[in-house]
Amino acid sequence: MPQLLEALMLIAFGLSWPASIIKSARAKTAKGKSVAFLLLIFAGYLCGIASKIWADRMTYVIVFYCLNCAMVFIDICLWLRNRRLDAARAEG
Repeated sequence: MPQLLEALMLIAFGLSWPASIIKSARAKTAKGKSVAFLLLIFAGYLCGIASKIWADRMTYVIVFYCLNCAMVFIDICLWLRNRRLDAARAEG
């Protein structure tokens, strides 16, 4: 039961990332998005993955950690792209 609840938590968090990614891709600006927040969430998911590996509890739940981690990574990459676009617009 604990693993099911953990998986449901990760699914609930994970449902928001596609919307965030789409918004970042369409907005083409880094304004209003905190890279520090994204990095903190990314680090949290990495800690969750490390916890599963360290405790030798490699269950299906790790898949959700990895999916969420990948989506946050994509959002970080979009933030970097959008920051470059913002800088290019500011120059000219």
